[in-house]
Amino acid sequence: MTEVTEGVFPPIVTPFDDDGEVDYESFADNIERLERNGVSGITPCGSTGERSTLRPQEHRDVIEFAVEEASTPVIAGTGSPSTWEVIELTSHAAEVGADAALVHAPYYSAPSDDDIVRHYEEVADAVDIPIVLYNFPAAIGFNTEPDVVVELADHPNIVGIKDSLGDLRQIHELIRRTRDVDFDVLSGWDSLAWPAINAGATGLIGICGNLVPGAVADLVAAATAGDRETAATVHDEILALEDALLVKNPQITVKAALEHLGHAPANVRAPQYPLDDEQTEQVVAAVEAFGYE
Repeated sequence: MTEVTEGVFPPIVTPFDDDGEVDYESFADNIERLERNGVSGITPCGSTGERSTLRPQEHRDVIEFAVEEASTPVIAGTGSPSTWEVIELTSHAAEVGADAALVHAPYYSAPSDDDIVRHYEEVADAVDIPIVLYNFPAAIGFNTEPDVVVELADHPNIVGIKDSLGDLRQIHELIRRTRDVDFDVLSGWDSLAWPAINAGATGLIGICGNLVPGAVADLVAAATAGDRETAATVHDEILALEDALLVKNPQITVKAALEHLGHAPANVRAPQYPLDDEQTEQVVAAVEAFGYE
């Protein structure tokens, strides 16, 4: 277990102003708010951070800004379908002071399991920063199978995985099969954090931490300490919030909620488009029912 695989690391949004440019003032305010409410670190340029619509230089600038502003560890999203680009982005993240890199599997080229292993090993061999694997089949188009993860877990520079398949059985399998190596499993969904930690997971990189960081930090702390009563109460509340945030892509719904709370504009970049009125009402109702920090 390391400082970048233990605790709560919200995948922070990348705010855009009305002209579509990165709103660094809102970005800084969000980092300060999250840290003030007890998160363990932040994860810029993940899927919730709309990494796929950032220009190449913006991606580098956002990571560098996050590192400068944060007083907690930064796990920089550096995934790409291109191995050489992942190496370039991850090397840059290391140079500016990021503490780890979150790297999704390469998509579009229809890689075999052996190709995926080789991709990650080439990245891990080339950079001087810990790598956290990122399994997100809904976005990538395929599941990174446990056999692949177990093989990669032996690499000294690959320290863990954020698993966003949404299947607790796979989380259990990953934990069981990597128990004897220096490798940690983090839940990619807030709703699975409690059962995942009960099974041996060490942390969470989930969307709800953007909105209710204190509650999510309390959930992970209670689950880790075995405080079943507190964990159960907060888990039920967070489950309802996460359900509402999934009425459309979380990149969109989280921003809509943040705008309602006065923390950041709701602007997104195409091919993401704003919520309709009914979806906005659902998200706002869930946030107001929860309360927030």
